[in-house]
Amino acid sequence: EGEREFGIEFPTDFREVVDAYGSVEINGQLYLEHPAGHLLHNLGESIRGDLELFREEDMVEYLPSPAGANPGELMPVASAKTGEWVFLRVPDTPSSPWRVVVVELDSPAWTLHEMTFGEWLLAYLRGEDVTVCSRNLAPDRPFFESLN
Repeated sequence: EGEREFGIEFPTDFREVVDAYGSVEINGQLYLEHPAGHLLHNLGESIRGDLELFREEDMVEYLPSPAGANPGELMPVASAKTGEWVFLRVPDTPSSPWRVVVVELDSPAWTLHEMTFGEWLLAYLRGEDVTVCSRNLAPDRPFFESLN
């Protein structure tokens, strides 16, 4: 339903992770939500609210391109307790790969990660610096907690 509403088909790796785990909090920091999650942790509701937020005049300056579902635009798909938002950059062409953009609102700064969502999430889980850092939040190993 959400894909029809937003006019895009999310990348397979993103859908697989969300479908496999549902709405979760990873390492006590990163929030991933499922479209069937309850109202507080529903991916569609979060995307609608985040699109509205990042289209406001005073928030536009935080992003390298507009928030939305058109080619080159940024679709908000996750957030972190530490003040970051994770976006998927909609490919310019159907054969181009999706990329990850992380926006730090407290800086303000953004970082384009030339990797798929799955690659980005794996790097995050390994404790690599992918703008949202988890080393100090999960020093022993990654963990998650269901939000449903």
